[in-house]
Amino acid sequence: MKLHEYSSYDATGLAELVRRREVTAGELVRLAREAHDQINPTINAVIEFYEDAESVPCSDAGPFGGVPFLRKDISATEAGRLYECGSRLYQGFRPTVDSYFVERARAGGLRIVGRTTTTELGVSGLSETALCGITRNPWNLGRTVGGSSSGSGAAVASGIVPIASASDGGGSTRIPAAYCGLVGFNPSRGRISGGPSRQDSGIGISRSFVLCRTVRDMAAALDVLSGSYPGDAFLIPRPERPYVEELSRPSGRLKIGVALSSWAELKLDPEIRDRVAETAKVLEEMGHVVQEIDPPFSASDYREVIGGSTYLGYASLDVEASALGRKVDGSTLEPLNLLIYERAKHFPLSYAEKVFEHARKVRFDVGKAVQDFDILLTPTMPCTALPHDTHSTKDISEDEYLTLDAVGFCQYIGIFSVTGQPSVSLPLFWSTEGLPIGIQIVGRFADEATVVRVARDLEQAIPWAKRRPPVFAG
Repeated sequence: MKLHEYSSYDATGLAELVRRREVTAGELVRLAREAHDQINPTINAVIEFYEDAESVPCSDAGPFGGVPFLRKDISATEAGRLYECGSRLYQGFRPTVDSYFVERARAGGLRIVGRTTTTELGVSGLSETALCGITRNPWNLGRTVGGSSSGSGAAVASGIVPIASASDGGGSTRIPAAYCGLVGFNPSRGRISGGPSRQDSGIGISRSFVLCRTVRDMAAALDVLSGSYPGDAFLIPRPERPYVEELSRPSGRLKIGVALSSWAELKLDPEIRDRVAETAKVLEEMGHVVQEIDPPFSASDYREVIGGSTYLGYASLDVEASALGRKVDGSTLEPLNLLIYERAKHFPLSYAEKVFEHARKVRFDVGKAVQDFDILLTPTMPCTALPHDTHSTKDISEDEYLTLDAVGFCQYIGIFSVTGQPSVSLPLFWSTEGLPIGIQIVGRFADEATVVRVARDLEQAIPWAKRRPPVFAG
């Protein structure tokens, strides 16, 4: 198999070749390494391609048997492998346990061959850190790939691997999907376990999944990675059938709420608004009932939730830094994260109650506003990928981060991390500048099946499979 052939397949397609013995799993790893060596110096997506990648364990069974897979360097852990969270604070840290996510990925046949870049501690929707430098967008090297699943987005978009891990607390899977022309799904709260050491806690807004290029890979990954474990804070009903079976089932006639206005202070790009309207027309022609919706929540309430969850998440940094033999200061944290950490130390215990109340109110407001709709259709991002010099966690202020980055740029996506609803960014369109435009589909809580079917319908109606960025393996 040649490199250009390898990079043309999705993960399901490569696994089928392995099953038919037209290619070996070892050959796929060698091709992934070749793609990495060719592409990564340009985009800086992979911070470590394992020297022993050809011999790392994985199952020969499962829907992804033998497929190379990259791990985002935060959220999911591999025992004995570096886990640095994009931060100098964790530099050199090696956990002693595999996360359940990693165990399930291996059981599904994915071979983990390396680590991808992430923004420091998963904060920020851009792609630059003091530890890893700038991760560049294969569609335009001067633009961000988004974050915090930065390297995974760039690696999949450029063909290094067909699928890579991602995690999403305020949009960190869906932002790179929108900016890189990928499928980025965020499952319902509780669908994917964060255990054994990172079970959802508090308001539980962060979930792990993957970035990929096709809806069938998304559905197969849901089957592989879904499941709960003892100690999980949120439990969710098991699906009626495997998600890959939903790909052959009809969608029925749905009532769809469409967002065509801005949901925060940052205005929606008119070109993106037009593409959402175009998608709504396509869905209407399929027989669905489409109705425009107003913003279903208060942007100020949402800011309190996202800001509060960030502050509360920094409460354990002193303990973790001490265990690593380090101090939390300007030598270990970037300026924005250091500011958030220092402010978080001064909040009283009662602050957590305030954050939980804002989260409850946001969930109630959104639930009431959208209860009559089977799915929602929104932009993923209000604009296309930003230039690298727009801002970063090294130079943005705390207030700018909360107002612009966490709320303004993430106005359509972070809210559904809070509500726990399943949502996916689909690469349906490209801008007049040649940059990807993501369109988001949001389902009812625990109803991934409907999202999978609608995503399949749109993939067939507005196909994207033949689109390739200028920087692409082979």
